[in-house]
Amino acid sequence: MILRPLYIDKILKYVNTPFVKVITGIRRSGKSTILKMIIKKLIDDYGVKEEQIKSYRFDSMEYEGMTAKEMYSILKNDLSSNGKTYFFLDEMQEIDGWEKVVNSLASDYDVDLYVTGSNSRMMSSEISTYLTGRYVSFRVYTLSFAEYLEFKKHYAQVEDKNTELANYIRLGGFPATHLQDYGQDEVYTIVKDIYNSTIYSDIVKRNQIRKVDQLERVVKFVFNNVGNTFSAKSISDYLKSEKRALDNETVYSYLEKLEKAYLLQRCARYDLQGKEILKTQEKFYLADTALRYSVLGYNSDTVASSLENIVFLELCRRGYTVNIGKLDNDEIDFVATKQNQKLYVQVTQEINSKKTERREYDRLMELKDNYPKYVLRTDAFTGGNYEGIKTMHVADFLLIDEW
Repeated sequence: MILRPLYIDKILKYVNTPFVKVITGIRRSGKSTILKMIIKKLIDDYGVKEEQIKSYRFDSMEYEGMTAKEMYSILKNDLSSNGKTYFFLDEMQEIDGWEKVVNSLASDYDVDLYVTGSNSRMMSSEISTYLTGRYVSFRVYTLSFAEYLEFKKHYAQVEDKNTELANYIRLGGFPATHLQDYGQDEVYTIVKDIYNSTIYSDIVKRNQIRKVDQLERVVKFVFNNVGNTFSAKSISDYLKSEKRALDNETVYSYLEKLEKAYLLQRCARYDLQGKEILKTQEKFYLADTALRYSVLGYNSDTVASSLENIVFLELCRRGYTVNIGKLDNDEIDFVATKQNQKLYVQVTQEINSKKTERREYDRLMELKDNYPKYVLRTDAFTGGNYEGIKTMHVADFLLIDEW
């Protein structure tokens, strides 16, 4: 196993606390492996005995059709007789009422609970009813660029970071695709399977959607428009033009379900003058760039928006709340905030004219505060600072420890 300290270190801070550790994220992002890493750490570094650790994977056929009451009985009977019991409960969303089980165990016994899941039942809005104030949530993303390089080191020669960034954009960061030297076709086959299982198991089957072709058309519109602002009405109008009528409410419902399955992540616009979140013309980013290419095919013309997608995910990984900045009629690609920290980011594939340069820098220069401002690009440039604005290669930005 290749360690992922970005998550392990955060989760281990809550060992032996009364909080249920809820670990969420898209299918195959590495949640189950992270549980195994935590188990190893508990045994190696915390003196926990193996008999105190109880691990279950509830998407196994063994537990199909199990009720919450049956689950509670099994776990209760498996409590350690020698100190605290450490329960690792993987894919808990498969059991209706799992929250009640976890809440009862946490209330009545000496336990430390770690729970994973990959659909809407694991969203904060769904679990807060039963676990209010009793849980901490961790979102697991696919591999960051730094993690991708670390994984690749184990099976192939790592090239220069600019070349590897291009590979990372094209192949994405699902851990399963970087355990050996897969080619592009093999990677997209694996990712398309993840996509299909998410669409059909977590969305179609769970929500009893009958018009699957409508859902897939919405998905393809979103995948084609990564980095563009649009609304449910935009999609509805587009589908009408294609003779595929779909009302705004249905489109909005599909977008919400895609979010809850962790395929998409919404990025709202923020009015930098009015200091408020705007409810219209949002952007949606994908959980991984390879999802787009496995469904639609690779197209080098989409690299610019994929770069934006990758920077968005990296900001989220590091705990920032990310919005699009609205400034009069202009946009700042990202306004990222975390407690008292803030940074502004413009992402561009290349700057090939004075006009483009002015467009990227002038927007940031209109901001009169002293928070860090970045222009990120992938082409060659001279100088790293312009009127207090830092210019960086996207690869360097993704790999730097602190911004």
